Amino acid sequence: MDRVRLAALYGVDVSYRPAPGTEVAVPEDTVVAVLAALGVDASTERAVGDALEAYEQRQAQRLLPPCTVIRSGEPLPRLPEGTRLNGVPLAEGATAPVAPGRYALRVETEDGRRARGDLVVAPRRLAGPAGRAYGFMAQLYSTLSSRSWGMGDLGDLADLASWSGRSLGAGFLQINPLHAAVAGHPTDPSPYRPSSRRFPDPVYLRIEDVPEYGYLSPEAREQAEPLLREAAALRDSVLHEDALIDRDAVWALKAQALELLRQVPLSPGRRAAYADFLAGQGQALDDHATWSTLAELHGTDWHSWPAGLRDPRSVQVARARGEHLDRVDFHCWLSWLTDNQLETAQRAAKTAGMPIGIVHDLAVGVHPSGSDAWSMQHVLAAGMSVGAPPDAFNSRGQDWGLPPWRPDALAAAGYAPYRDLISRMLRHAGGLRMDHVMGLFRLWWVPQGRPPTEGTYVRYDAGAMLGLLALEAHEAGAVVIGEDLGTVEPGVREELTDRGILGTSVLWFERNYQDKDGRPGDRRPLPPAAWRESCLATATTHDLPSTAARLTGEHVELRHRLGLLTRPLAEEEAADATELAEWITQLSRLGMLPEGAADEEAVVKAVHRFLARTPARMVGVWLPDGVGDRRPQNLPGTSTEYPNWRLPLAGPDGTPMTLEELAASPRMHALADEVRRTLADAARRG
Repeated sequence: MDRVRLAALYGVDVSYRPAPGTEVAVPEDTVVAVLAALGVDASTERAVGDALEAYEQRQAQRLLPPCTVIRSGEPLPRLPEGTRLNGVPLAEGATAPVAPGRYALRVETEDGRRARGDLVVAPRRLAGPAGRAYGFMAQLYSTLSSRSWGMGDLGDLADLASWSGRSLGAGFLQINPLHAAVAGHPTDPSPYRPSSRRFPDPVYLRIEDVPEYGYLSPEAREQAEPLLREAAALRDSVLHEDALIDRDAVWALKAQALELLRQVPLSPGRRAAYADFLAGQGQALDDHATWSTLAELHGTDWHSWPAGLRDPRSVQVARARGEHLDRVDFHCWLSWLTDNQLETAQRAAKTAGMPIGIVHDLAVGVHPSGSDAWSMQHVLAAGMSVGAPPDAFNSRGQDWGLPPWRPDALAAAGYAPYRDLISRMLRHAGGLRMDHVMGLFRLWWVPQGRPPTEGTYVRYDAGAMLGLLALEAHEAGAVVIGEDLGTVEPGVREELTDRGILGTSVLWFERNYQDKDGRPGDRRPLPPAAWRESCLATATTHDLPSTAARLTGEHVELRHRLGLLTRPLAEEEAADATELAEWITQLSRLGMLPEGAADEEAVVKAVHRFLARTPARMVGVWLPDGVGDRRPQNLPGTSTEYPNWRLPLAGPDGTPMTLEELAASPRMHALADEVRRTLADAARRG
């Protein structure tokens, strides 16, 4: 029982519920391993007793936590007598300041002990989008223009935002994570296993939009010409020869071009702006640039580097940084260029009339070999991986290979690494999508070498995590969307709604209608009025089939070819046809699908009319749905069997489309018109 108590003190669950009415005990070895990753020895009864005693002593001796997070106007937690808030003594029973922000707590006891901490006051509730808005959800790498170098880039992002805002009245553009990847041969194409979540990937740079490009010397311009021809050939191979997007090939060309641009001296104004950027980015950028430099010298897995280089604060790392200072500065310069183009894209979105603009995506974790895992070892759990427990969809559970935050270390650091991450993500954003937002409450930890079935949940201070997120979003004037699909603990969605954080509702999952008295009904589709208001409503996501593929049944055939079905093909097709028929019936009954109009494009329009008729604050249109693309961008359960994250946007026949062709597509315009018209009608009806 002492081990159970110890586990509870550190937020480690000793059992979990995979389904209502079912409780599964976590293996004792797992609990011991997870506690060890938190710096707690629970291997013997004596060790457990010592750990409990040490915990109680620390709690008794602590005057103030490093960071206290509370919502505006709420009563302050119990604080030591004599505590001062921004230098002013606190009265007994005081409440938090009304104004959201950061405040200083200080205390000195009669025996001379002193302590200081931060008080973070989060807004009671985020305002969210002003009115209702619709927008597009795109995978930027897949959206190539006639100017791209083999994959979509930040110039394309600015153009896509400007066009969709001006021509289609879109209010936002949600994109895939642009986090820096771990370079490799080949590079992992998944945007959800990045090297760093704090810095964007320079592979997305539009080379010609870097100001120094216009000042290349004649010799450098001559050297650049072959690169431009190779870039055009790479782009044409993707658009016309069925080649896949090849990030490594794109980066090989851009890296050479950037070396040429690096030779162009910065103008005085640009040099001053770069100096300001470096000063503002601080240690985090220095670490990332140092990791990038050392990775070029010693390989991309820092665990295999010489021992002295594995610690970012070691003398050996400081010496290496000095020896390769120019290369470190090169990587800092790349971050600055990328930051500039991200700012330009958000400005283009706002200038085009988008009330929200670019919505960036924050992955749930980082690659264990990458930059953040190296520089943030003190707040990440060594030997642990984030995943998911067994459930009805995956009896073996999941291991995502991402080291989790240590909740104890985050708290001890005053949540500074987390706050810094959120702040950086919102730097040039109108919104932020939080992948697996349930991870702010708890994460499934899998000890290294064990199957996902032998993991357990570790809990976080959700009040602190949500409060800090809300404050950063409030200060940035940004909306927050939580991806709350899959296994969601009771109370999570209610807490998100209460704080003004939107959830994610996907058409095909919205079932289990309740009657007016709240009694559970059958599994029929939810009518529009029964949908929640506090959400982004969409027909699909990057992990699901496109709407066209679902309507034609091609997604079932694809999964069958790849051996992903868990039951015979005929059964899967029958179940899929039944589900589709239920939705078609629903759309027809509501008058959204004209009688006799059963062709694919008509049903896609009807699906989006339905979404616009829900009360959802945001309606997202998956960009491939606008042109009838049938291929998923990612097929969970596959790696080499399917070209995940490497497909260009394509039409119904699989022929890739440029951004220019997308902008001219009658089908795209017709779908956008339907959504706008339905939203306008709903607004008039009140």
